[in-house]
Amino acid sequence: MSALIETVKSELLDAINNDELILPTLPEVALRVRETAEDPDATIGTLGKVISNDAALTARIIKVVNSPLLRSTSEITDLNMAVNRLGMNYTANLAMGLAMEQMFQATSDVIDRRLREVWARSTEVAGISHVLCRQFTRLMPDQATLAGLVHQIGILPILTYAEENSQLLNDSFTLEKVIEQLHPQLGQRILQAWDFPQALSSVPAEHLDFDRQTAQTDYTDIVQVALLQSHAGSEHPLGQIDWAGVDAFRKLGLEVIDQDLDADEDLSASMEAATRMLQA
Repeated sequence: MSALIETVKSELLDAINNDELILPTLPEVALRVRETAEDPDATIGTLGKVISNDAALTARIIKVVNSPLLRSTSEITDLNMAVNRLGMNYTANLAMGLAMEQMFQATSDVIDRRLREVWARSTEVAGISHVLCRQFTRLMPDQATLAGLVHQIGILPILTYAEENSQLLNDSFTLEKVIEQLHPQLGQRILQAWDFPQALSSVPAEHLDFDRQTAQTDYTDIVQVALLQSHAGSEHPLGQIDWAGVDAFRKLGLEVIDQDLDADEDLSASMEAATRMLQA
């Protein structure tokens, strides 16, 4: 392993352990949305008012509520109607997750491109997670969606660090190795700092442990299956993992016949629709 990888890892880990690494903070609108959702006196109108201050987020929520997966008989064009249809918690989790997209931008072209790739993968995994959760578990689809959106959040501070470190920025092999080895641990740190519930904050740290076995189906199981499905048939290392050995499939009641859930046309259409509904 190159000396640079070890140096960067050591610097980042020291910074984490000494609380010197500046972790990303949730966008202001996401914080206000969560605060409102946790307020027992808040109403759908209150939450709608908070979201309406962000025109782009308002448009995204209305797009989601009108998607083929959630669409009611008539089109919804008003934010309060959308919040009413989705419910407070669902809307809040969705708004928090979608507001994070603004964090995935950088001034450097190389880092900006990489961040956009991370966000695109996160929305795909989130969309698939939403569908898997609804169809195969009794867990909350909004939480599963949020779990998918944040499963790679630990990549953010590494790319921020790389943007200020030209040696790492110009060495893509080393950068990918550092990301691979550190982002799960960093992701858990970030979500804990954001006061996410343990069921979600453990997802970044555990979603790549394909040997994990737990008594109850959890959001990590859903994200694992969604992540492997998103890489199905690709040359990526995650496309080469034998699903038969991953306990999450059994826990979701998915019998692994071939390594691609797209064989089920209805399921495939739902996963595509869910991914599209989360993209700008």
